[in-house]
Amino acid sequence: MSEKTRILAGDCTVRFEGTRDRIQRGHVVILVKPDRTVLVHDADGYQPVAWLTRPDDVTIEHDGEGFSLRAHADSQELLVTSNSATGLQSVAVSEAGVPVGTCPDCEGPLVRTRGEIRCLDCEDRYGIPTGATVLDSSCADCGLPQMRVDRGDSFELCVDYGCESLSTAVHERFDEEWDCPDCGSSLKVRSPDGRIFLGCDGYPNCETSFSFPSGLVVDDCECGLPRFRTASGERCLDGGCEAMPESESPSP
Repeated sequence: MSEKTRILAGDCTVRFEGTRDRIQRGHVVILVKPDRTVLVHDADGYQPVAWLTRPDDVTIEHDGEGFSLRAHADSQELLVTSNSATGLQSVAVSEAGVPVGTCPDCEGPLVRTRGEIRCLDCEDRYGIPTGATVLDSSCADCGLPQMRVDRGDSFELCVDYGCESLSTAVHERFDEEWDCPDCGSSLKVRSPDGRIFLGCDGYPNCETSFSFPSGLVVDDCECGLPRFRTASGERCLDGGCEAMPESESPSP
């Protein structure tokens, strides 16, 4: 969801009290970001002349003549008072991301930002798994981008879980592929809350389970479980497996 940044401008007196006490006056632009961070910019350089990052509170008062701003965090306080105001408005802002296509619903731009794909216009969001690569191709059913995800095998899926589910793809490929090392029953692919893991079919008599790691199955471990190639090296499905050679064990 887009949030609002407040923009104030004018001939202002700026007072900062705390670690760097100072008083300044000039024609400045003040930005109050959605996380309450306050930045006071003048015409010189890229660095604000005063700022307060994520203060505890921000108060803005204004009337037809001018405005005042107070931001407070611990022992620091930023006060801005307009001597003459030239601007006061709120504008929508969002996280900036890497462009990955066009929204099939509204034709707005789709961008990837920290674990999700979102439309900048209609604000639809699609969470994507850790390590996923967004592809240039589009889903034949809905038109959204496709992604490649390594979970034992390499899967190319729609970014919308409602269209194509990663857990369903892993279930179809690996359900009952291996046996429980403790009781010999089949290991079932389970995903009750979105987290994918392998659990013993003998549950509740056998409670053995393993998280399904990101990476590709490349071999069998001496213990009988699969070995995965991950971003941090090769590892057994059982992260505590003693059969893995020390030189091949994943970094802690």
